[in-house]
Amino acid sequence: MSLLELDDVDAYYGQSHILRDLTMRVEEGEVCALLGRNGAGKSTTLRSIAGASPPDVRDGHITFKGEEITGMPAEDVSLHGLSLVPEERRIFANLTVEENLHLADVVRNRSNMIGRTVQVEHAGMSTEEVYDEFPRLRDRQRQRAGTLSGGEQQMLAIARALKQSTDLMMLDEPYEGLAPQIIEGVEDAIRRIRENGITVLLVEQNAVAAMKIADRCYVIDQGEIVFEGAAEALRDDDETRQRYLGV
Repeated sequence: MSLLELDDVDAYYGQSHILRDLTMRVEEGEVCALLGRNGAGKSTTLRSIAGASPPDVRDGHITFKGEEITGMPAEDVSLHGLSLVPEERRIFANLTVEENLHLADVVRNRSNMIGRTVQVEHAGMSTEEVYDEFPRLRDRQRQRAGTLSGGEQQMLAIARALKQSTDLMMLDEPYEGLAPQIIEGVEDAIRRIRENGITVLLVEQNAVAAMKIADRCYVIDQGEIVFEGAAEALRDDDETRQRYLGV
């Protein structure tokens, strides 16, 4: 059984049919990349998994650790150990790095008070553990988040997610707007996340960068999966890359 499974999922924005019979798997311990051009349905896939509204999942099944989560509210999905770092990052620009991380503790403590419906294998990190993973954030802990570089803001968004109890982290366009040398720092962060036993689902338009770090890749086009295989196989498939990714 895969950690995450989507079977014949159809999702809509209003009357617009975005995902069409979408089927994919994410295996425990891997970095799985979902690639595609802008508007192909990548972010809609993540929002469907995370229980965000919109989109509206009308058909198909989404299971996480063997449990059906289709249509489950986003807060309940998070309690099961599935976290989403959205494309816009959603850090609090006027708060310091340390204050942003403290807010993540508040959310985690509230979740613990509510009680979890399933066992989450990977407990959330402490602030010190997060600083160990991201030394640059420790150096800037008193700095307002809005004054950080784009790469540092992305690291802060990932760090906040790591403070939750997380078995699967979904990253939506983590390389967007970042210079190549900054992307390398984010790549290192993703590798460390995987080394800590957390599975990663990476949605990215920068296919070249994503293929460097992914174990397996899916390619989505107009809401349908058009390729599934090892990252190495996609790198060798010139026709698929040029037709659907433009690289």
